[in-house]
Amino acid sequence: MSRFHLYFHTVRHLRPAQIVARLWRKARRPSPNLRPAPHKRDLSGSYAQPVPAVRTLIAPNTFRFLNVERRCANAGDWHPADATKLWTYHLHYFDDLNAEGSPHRAVWHRELLQRWVVENPPAAGDGWEPYPLSLRLANWVKWAARGNSLPALCHSSMAVQARWLGERLEYDIMGNHLLANAMALVHVGLYFEGVEAEQWYRRGIDILSRQLPEQVLADGGHFELSPMYHALVLEDLLDLINLLGAYGRQPPEIWFDIVDQMQRWLVLMSHPDGDIAFFNDAAFGVAPTPAELESYARRIGLQAASLQARPLEVLAASGYVRVMLGPACVICDCAAVGPAYQPGHGHADTCSFELSLGAQRVFVNSGVSEYGEQPERQRQRGTAAHNTVVVDGQDSSEVWGAFRVARRARAHLCEARVGEAAIVAACHDGYERLPGRNRHTRCWRLDEHSLRIEDHVSGDFQCAEAFFHLHPVIDARLSAAGTVILCSGQRALATVTFEGAAAVDVARGTWYPRFGVTVENSRIGVRFADASINSCVRWSQPQ
Repeated sequence: MSRFHLYFHTVRHLRPAQIVARLWRKARRPSPNLRPAPHKRDLSGSYAQPVPAVRTLIAPNTFRFLNVERRCANAGDWHPADATKLWTYHLHYFDDLNAEGSPHRAVWHRELLQRWVVENPPAAGDGWEPYPLSLRLANWVKWAARGNSLPALCHSSMAVQARWLGERLEYDIMGNHLLANAMALVHVGLYFEGVEAEQWYRRGIDILSRQLPEQVLADGGHFELSPMYHALVLEDLLDLINLLGAYGRQPPEIWFDIVDQMQRWLVLMSHPDGDIAFFNDAAFGVAPTPAELESYARRIGLQAASLQARPLEVLAASGYVRVMLGPACVICDCAAVGPAYQPGHGHADTCSFELSLGAQRVFVNSGVSEYGEQPERQRQRGTAAHNTVVVDGQDSSEVWGAFRVARRARAHLCEARVGEAAIVAACHDGYERLPGRNRHTRCWRLDEHSLRIEDHVSGDFQCAEAFFHLHPVIDARLSAAGTVILCSGQRALATVTFEGAAAVDVARGTWYPRFGVTVENSRIGVRFADASINSCVRWSQPQ
């Protein structure tokens, strides 16, 4: 497809307000407002310990982000030419202020805080872009609320940063970025006192009051449909409730209902091992785990998520379905790529799924190890990196660039019921743009001893393939008869058989559990002989 068509089918989904905001940001060149900062406000209540971040400052001026270690010892190191944009963003977040063991690094932190102000003049460099600026402001305020005293330089800089942020709110991107902007305004509005601080606070609250009902769906899922970003947004909400209480403010009542629903959604979108499923942009180590968020909620006086263990859970607004029978947990993706105007964290993973047997993950989507414009980012977002069907080598949604999607699949949940077996059926039209006007329909049938996956592709096509990616501890052995034996160590875990397959192969693949981490795994590829193929996973004993 030509570049023009990619842009056309991407831009046509944007809201007019996004386009206007992008043009406005490019046209305007505001000057930083260097007026003196307002006075600091005193806490009027207790501030609970937030979720501690993973330690990233491993030595004075030495950081480890995304499993890449670098030094930041002088002014130029704040913008390393050979680092990824995401690595540089992390350098400016200051997450380590509130990380594990941070009190033991307080001297290092104070030096870095003052260096940042001196070596990053107002409006210059990546650190002054709205998203890293927002996360940094929140981290500085959280650090101060935990009993630390910000250096005078930072106190003054925070006001300059808040004013700059107010001129650069990300209405062009929206989604979780705009929530982060609003969160930062509330943080600095509470940290300072006076008329200007109250304006920041009210502006942040107003944005949240408009955005949260839109961005948090009726079933509690964040509308970008990434369990990882969902957890980050949930953490932000808990941080706000914590901080509001510490400054004697009452959070809006609706926030407590939203938090409860978001907690429930996150538990349902997690495996029995306690961590998130990999749909859309998702990786371990970026957001707190569901257990950490639940513990944080309890520390600030909230109840744990109310969740009954039911065999079938349909998250209708999000489009995900979770089924549990016997030792099996299956999470099915019958969802949209994301919100039409912001699918930047979406993957071409429609009608994919993940499977656990007991606490062991078996079939896994490939995850994500990087952002950026490299072909590897696009490959990780592509259909073949997920447990679903590829038609004629095309992605079900046209993912491109780092965060763009042109034509995208529309999914439909056709059926979800449970009896002696649980049945979930869905279809999507992502391949109707191809010459064969193809449609993929998938049905999952789960009982206590097996999972049967029935795939059908309508229309003419040259080649259709189903892919099944295995967790790295699972070894796949292909028999002469085309059956695949799944083993964990020396123990046979399950067998997988295929009806209607022209060919079955087992190849080496890659799984990306964390940013910057690549782990070898096995991948099963099954080529259709005709229009349909039935794959059946059978296990013989409890896991």
